[in-house]
Amino acid sequence: MEDKLLIWKCKRGDRDALRRIYEKYHADLLKLAIILTDQAHSADDIVHDVFVQFARSVPRISLTGSLKGYLIASTVNRVRNLHRDRCRRNKCGLGQATAQPAASAGPDHWAIMGEQLERLSGAMAQLPYEQREVITLRMQAGLTFRNIARWQKTSISTVQGRYRYGLDKLRSLIDGERSK
Repeated sequence: MEDKLLIWKCKRGDRDALRRIYEKYHADLLKLAIILTDQAHSADDIVHDVFVQFARSVPRISLTGSLKGYLIASTVNRVRNLHRDRCRRNKCGLGQATAQPAASAGPDHWAIMGEQLERLSGAMAQLPYEQREVITLRMQAGLTFRNIARWQKTSISTVQGRYRYGLDKLRSLIDGERSK
């Protein structure tokens, strides 16, 4: 209910309402983008773009679902566009585009992630993008397999398989790192 009121206020030019939406969802969207991109600076740019586009489109928005769902979808779509553009430049498949973890990360990455999240992020970066997206949307955003299947335009069983295979690979990667 608060989100509908905030959107209503935004449509009437209330900048504090837009600021409140930003404060309410920025951290969650940034975490989502960081996990999907494994690059804090790219993730920050993506989330910034999502909010700029949202602010521009507020007068035309008529949400049928939740504001959080809308912003999550916008963030995931921006990440997908980034991956697609990188793949076009590199002429590679979607799974190949993110098969290796980022070689270098800035200090902001370390500050955000922490030691345990850093390890998880490196392991996530080694997953094929589709598996990483399913795991992130399920665990971070709390979406159902049915909603994820709709977004990925695939069957629920394919999404469940991506989730299961992704978790298995994550366990393998993290357990392999512990035994070193």
